Amino acid sequence: MPELNRTLYKITFLTGAAIVIANMVGTGVFTSLGFQVMGIQSGFALLMLWLVGGLIALCGAVSYAELAAAMPRSGGEYHYLSKIYHPALGFLSGWVSATVGFAAPTALAALALGEYAKSVWPGLHPQWLSVAVVLALTLVHGSSTRVGSRLQIIITALKVVVLVIFIGAGMVMGEGQPISFLPDAAGWQALLSPAFAVSLVYVSYAYSGWNAAVYVTGEIENPKRNLSRILLAGTAVVLLLYVGLNYVFLRSTPLAGLKGQVEVGFVAATSLFGPLGGRLMGGVIAALLVSTISSMIFAGPRIVQTMGEDIFALRFLAPKSRAGIPVRALFLQTTITLAFILKPSFQGVLVYAGFVLNLFTFLTVLGLFVLRFRQPDLPRPYKAWGYPVTPLIFLVLSGWTLAFILRDKPWESLYGLATLAVGALVYFITTRLAVPSPASQG
Repeated sequence: MPELNRTLYKITFLTGAAIVIANMVGTGVFTSLGFQVMGIQSGFALLMLWLVGGLIALCGAVSYAELAAAMPRSGGEYHYLSKIYHPALGFLSGWVSATVGFAAPTALAALALGEYAKSVWPGLHPQWLSVAVVLALTLVHGSSTRVGSRLQIIITALKVVVLVIFIGAGMVMGEGQPISFLPDAAGWQALLSPAFAVSLVYVSYAYSGWNAAVYVTGEIENPKRNLSRILLAGTAVVLLLYVGLNYVFLRSTPLAGLKGQVEVGFVAATSLFGPLGGRLMGGVIAALLVSTISSMIFAGPRIVQTMGEDIFALRFLAPKSRAGIPVRALFLQTTITLAFILKPSFQGVLVYAGFVLNLFTFLTVLGLFVLRFRQPDLPRPYKAWGYPVTPLIFLVLSGWTLAFILRDKPWESLYGLATLAVGALVYFITTRLAVPSPASQG
């Protein structure tokens, strides 16, 4: 029977691509432009943000694809960093993924869903709706991988279709704003400014799901062949959607109307289609965020479950249900997500999450060079396209972003480092418990 379950519930290319696209197209693209225009007023520089962010994601995807093909196991950065560097670093990565990497973005997407829904139904309590959506999707993914996979494909396909229609309508309707998207001296200067680097944090956060499929590698059908295709196809689709969406947002709405706004999609839709159309689009965006929440609930618990298999003190998180679902890990992530819904600051959590996620993706891509040096004969069914240029592009741009976050957002960076310090303490405690006593073994 276990063998039958594994055969029935293998994740196909389509499901894998849906997980990647849904993880990426979420809170970030509908909320972060409002923060970006506070420091950048060049249309060229603002669109370049999304092109540079997409370039970083594509370079990261080809790097991760090689690592995933060489070390095909669920767990993502936790698995790679443990094998390449040291189990302690892998644990910290898994700790971050469990607390910030999935739970915080899931909470942010749920909160954004609530705020967008409130724009349509003003009497609605957004926080309660956020909680209800998270709990409902947890029940779906906790009951059946097959049902969860089908749901993910359907709602992600609907998301892509709706966004393409919105982009097309935005390009032909409404009066274009007096903003230039052509390169000029001010635009090039903005590219080298601290504001651009900090804004790249928000963009990187919006692209952060490009590696989502590596967390479920062990459940993907023929991962050595399909995983690289999933990562690259999903990331390329999202790059096109993001550039198109932000072009429409900027073309349709004055910069002053976007500054500081969280519900950017609602604001832009109101400019394009009027108050009624804006309210309708707000409801549509709320519905689209369901796929983002769903994909994170799907993928995130696999990291914690893999950690439970490796670390004795966390072994209570390792078991799967008869359907092959890590129910205990799923319950833990949902609990943390609900705690994050009582967030202190939307923008603060966004930067905080972006900093720690970028840090570990940076170390993982750096590990590609380390692994090639240490194990040149390791079988690699897929090799990173453009190596060593593509991983170097990722490292340079990500490192530049991390340096500016530390300088310009010290408190959010300290929160991230504090999370790592707590994780290091937990690792120390769990490793002390890692070896059972002789009495317990006997």
